[in-house]
Amino acid sequence: MYATAQPFANAAARHALGGLYQQVRVESKVDGASPHELVTMLFEGFMEALAQARGALREQRLEVKGAAIGRAVRIVEEGLRAGLDLRAGGTLARDLDDLYGYLAMRLTLANLRNDEAALEECQRLMRPLHEAWLAIAEEAEAAPARR
Repeated sequence: MYATAQPFANAAARHALGGLYQQVRVESKVDGASPHELVTMLFEGFMEALAQARGALREQRLEVKGAAIGRAVRIVEEGLRAGLDLRAGGTLARDLDDLYGYLAMRLTLANLRNDEAALEECQRLMRPLHEAWLAIAEEAEAAPARR
């Protein structure tokens, strides 16, 4: 009875199943992640979204490009920027807030103008932050143990 059944024979069903698997995998990672790991995931998601956008732009897949840039903007605005504590974070938090605002604006313009150079600029601006964040991982993970 089960050997002949092919419930995921069509591409749409396989795609939906793959999307569901991806969502469960991401939610599982998020549930067990430290605050430092969550921000790392945001940086990595941002870089991945920009890489997808650049590839889609080169292939003239404008719908895919728009979705990837939209994901990058949401990561910046709803993840990284929303997580800043502007009162306690001082100058650094204000500078990051300004940078994230600039990135969101440049990404929006890149989407409207199909501007790969703007996407590259956003990657270039975010890369040092991502690398610095990765460099402090060991220290950040040890910090709660010191309290």
